[in-house]
Amino acid sequence: MAIVKTASAHYQPLGKEGQGHVSLASGALSEQPYGFNTRFEDKAGTNPEELIAGAHASCYAMALSFALAESGYDSGELKVDAAVTLQKDGDGFVVTRSDLTLEAKVAGIDDDEFKAIADDAKVNCPISKLLNADISLEYTFHN
Repeated sequence: MAIVKTASAHYQPLGKEGQGHVSLASGALSEQPYGFNTRFEDKAGTNPEELIAGAHASCYAMALSFALAESGYDSGELKVDAAVTLQKDGDGFVVTRSDLTLEAKVAGIDDDEFKAIADDAKVNCPISKLLNADISLEYTFHN
């Protein structure tokens, strides 16, 4: 089974002066602004690292929730924050970290079992795997 989700981005003009808009097919984000100023200057709008942080936090929360339920725990609450770090790397930039912070309430589980399930979910959530994945590119060029 394969599930495909889509998003689109538009950016113009080129370089620092450019401004973009990103939209998700679901409509959860529509024409959300992004650009140099939202990525490096804390201006209103979003940026790729913030979107990755949201994806990682929500993916991990869901993976942990499902893992806990599969282990027989059905009463609880999870709050996950993700901090994605972008650092200068030579002439460009690289995402170096995604730090997850978890607040959890789970009835009836002991510390050792919770830690084991939480660590496994961290390694096996699909976005954790993506952040360590090969990346391919297909494109169509128009000029």
